[in-house]
Amino acid sequence: MSARARLRRSSAVALVSAITAGSALLLTACDPSADGKAAARSAAATPSRTAGSATATPSAPAAPAATPSAPASASAPAATPSGVATTAPARPSARPVEAALNLTEGTGLTISNGTRYVVMDGRVVDFGTVVRDLAWSPDGKRAAFVDGNGNLETSDPDGSHKTVVAKAPSGTTWSHPTWQVFTPDADERKMHLPPVNSLQFTADDHGTRRILAVPAQGGTPAPITLNTYADEDPAPVPQTGNLWPNTAGRIGSSVYANEDDGQVYIRDQYLRQEGMAVAKGSQPDRDDDGDIVFVRSVAGHSHLFTKGSDYRAAERDLTPHATADCTEPAFSPDGRTVAFRTPDGIYTVPAAGGTPTKVSDTVGLPAYRG
Repeated sequence: MSARARLRRSSAVALVSAITAGSALLLTACDPSADGKAAARSAAATPSRTAGSATATPSAPAAPAATPSAPASASAPAATPSGVATTAPARPSARPVEAALNLTEGTGLTISNGTRYVVMDGRVVDFGTVVRDLAWSPDGKRAAFVDGNGNLETSDPDGSHKTVVAKAPSGTTWSHPTWQVFTPDADERKMHLPPVNSLQFTADDHGTRRILAVPAQGGTPAPITLNTYADEDPAPVPQTGNLWPNTAGRIGSSVYANEDDGQVYIRDQYLRQEGMAVAKGSQPDRDDDGDIVFVRSVAGHSHLFTKGSDYRAAERDLTPHATADCTEPAFSPDGRTVAFRTPDGIYTVPAAGGTPTKVSDTVGLPAYRG
C-alpha cells in the first residue's frame, strides 16, 4: 500500500473513532425496550431524525482521547454484557486508532453511525454524505439510507451513483429503511402476483408513525396495507404507531414493531398483506426461513430473543446474562449469526445460542450486506 493510501485510510479510521461518542444519538428513533410509548416519543426527537441536521456531520470531531465510547478497555467493564468475550487486542501506543477492533472483514457486516463513514469489510468507506440507518438490497449491490437532509437515498456499496429515491416533507422524519424484493416464478405470475422492488421505512409525521413504501427507483411514498388474518375472531392490526420494518425471504415478507402495544408483528406479502402480532418486543429482524429476533426488556436491560417460524414456539433469550443493553439485532444472510449493538460496540452471537463475541469498537447500527 502506498504512503498516500495509508494516510487516507488512517485519517478515515481516526475520524470514525473520534466521532463514535456523538453517534449514539444518530442511530435510532426507537426505545430499545419498547415498553413505553413516552420513551419512544422522546427518542424520536433526537437531532438524528431532524431533516437537514447538518450538525450530524463530522466536520469538527472531538479528540479521540475525549471519546467515552472509544475501543473497550479495562476502565469500562460496565458497558460490556456479562459473559461477552471482549476480544479487543492491546493497542500499540504509537498508533492506537489504527489498532481499534474491527473484525468485519469477510463477514458482510457493516456499521453505520450517522456520519459519512461506514465500517465495511474490515475498512472504513467514505460515502461522501451522512448515512443513517444503512440497509442493503438482498443481492448486496445497492445500499439504502437516510441522508443528512432526511431524504431517502440509494447508492452503490462505495457510496457512488447516489439516487434520491424520495424527499421527506417538512415536519416529517424518516428512518430505518428496508429493501423488499419479490420476483414471482411462473406459477406466481399465473396468479397475477406482481414483482416487487421497493423500500419500506418509518415515517414520523408530527408524532404519528406509519410504515411507508416507495419504488426503489423513485416515486411517491404511500402507507403499506395492513390487514388481519381472516380467522373467526381476528384482532385488528394497528394502523399507526408502527416502526422498524425489516424484510427477508424470497417473497419479501416483513416484521415490524408497534410502539403503542409493544408487540412485534409479521406481514406476509404472499398472503396479500395479512398479518398478526407474534411476540412482545421491539426492533425485530427476520431471516429468510422466517425466524425472527427482537428486543425485550429483562430486569432493567434490553435482551435479544429469537423465535422460530412457527410463531407459537417457545422463545430463546440470546443474551440471558446481559448487564448492558443489547439492541438493534440483525441476522446474517445465512441466518446463523445475529449481530447487535451495545454501548461499547458491536457483538455477534450464534442464532442458536452461545457466547457473544465483540467484533467492533464502533458504536452504530449493524447490518449485513447479502
